[in-house]
Amino acid sequence: MAEGDLTLDEIRDRLAPLIADSVAFDGWSEGAVEHAAARAGIDPAVARLAFKGGAMDLITAWTGTIDDAMARALPAEKLAGMKVRERIRTLVLFRLERLAGKEEALRRAQAVMAMPQNAKRALRLGWHSADAMWRLAGDTATDYNHYTKRAILGSVYAATLAVFVGDESEGKAETRAFLDRRIEGVMRFEKAKARLLRPREGFSLTRFLGRLRYPAR
Repeated sequence: MAEGDLTLDEIRDRLAPLIADSVAFDGWSEGAVEHAAARAGIDPAVARLAFKGGAMDLITAWTGTIDDAMARALPAEKLAGMKVRERIRTLVLFRLERLAGKEEALRRAQAVMAMPQNAKRALRLGWHSADAMWRLAGDTATDYNHYTKRAILGSVYAATLAVFVGDESEGKAETRAFLDRRIEGVMRFEKAKARLLRPREGFSLTRFLGRLRYPAR
């Protein structure tokens, strides 16, 4: 497709991975955008127009391409035969594989997202990726579990990325082991929560709360 036929969204999708390749030298900057545009044969002025929001705009676009690649490679039906923990593990590992070789870009992205002025947008970005993973894993919760699952997975993923950027072990073995421990911890928590919230025989939550408000005489 010729450059003139591309929308700005398509230009962002095409350039985002190339920009990440240039970050080690130029940071999340206009220079990285220009280098990516030159590699893709896109007018630098048009590329700059596609990324008017600065570094966070670049990072968001890059993360979006990883979300999209994950959805194409691992649709829900492909994961359906796995246990939930394996679905989540597979989805996180896919993302890590897409980040392999781009540790410096990730490290610099983490530094940008840690800035106070970027905190809200960084939080939304992490939430969106966690939501994408849970949806592919088949989660249909609409109650408070919808939010707790995404918050917990977002924290697990962020912690795993923090290990990943400095992991020099063979095949990122330390990162994989860390991820497995965190997922196991989450599964134990979910089981404990399910036991705690399971209705007990002969126990009425409504009646119990009523007694707290109106003690028996």
